[in-house]
Amino acid sequence: MAVQTGIAKWASITSPNTKWEPQYCINLIVDDEVAIDFKSKGFPVKEFDEGLALVMKRKVEGTNGRVNSVPKLFDKAKNEIDVSVGNGSKVKVQYKEWESQRNGKTFKGFDLMAVQVLDLITFNGAGDEFNIEESLEESDEL
Repeated sequence: MAVQTGIAKWASITSPNTKWEPQYCINLIVDDEVAIDFKSKGFPVKEFDEGLALVMKRKVEGTNGRVNSVPKLFDKAKNEIDVSVGNGSKVKVQYKEWESQRNGKTFKGFDLMAVQVLDLITFNGAGDEFNIEESLEESDEL
């Protein structure tokens, strides 16, 4: 296994992204030289405004209907955490390179194993900007 440090983009670590095929994923923005080297070897790389990113994934369902384990998520002290990692968070990603052959073509990728959050930027989902209101007056009711 290997580790890369970079900036997180569109991370779904402890709960899968279900927009298409359910999978855990992170786009890891790294130095251009690192990304270009991996791309030249056939690994998936995406381009974002912030730079080039390694595309790291783990499908929820593996081969033969087997369910893959959830990638681990750690804080700086290696304590397991369950947070939504927002875009711009500085992270370390542990991954395993894989390669397969199908119909005479070679496919390569990164199996997402674990993520360590070094500097968390909290993901702001729907409703995160609301405050908890202590009480409602009659005039405030809808």
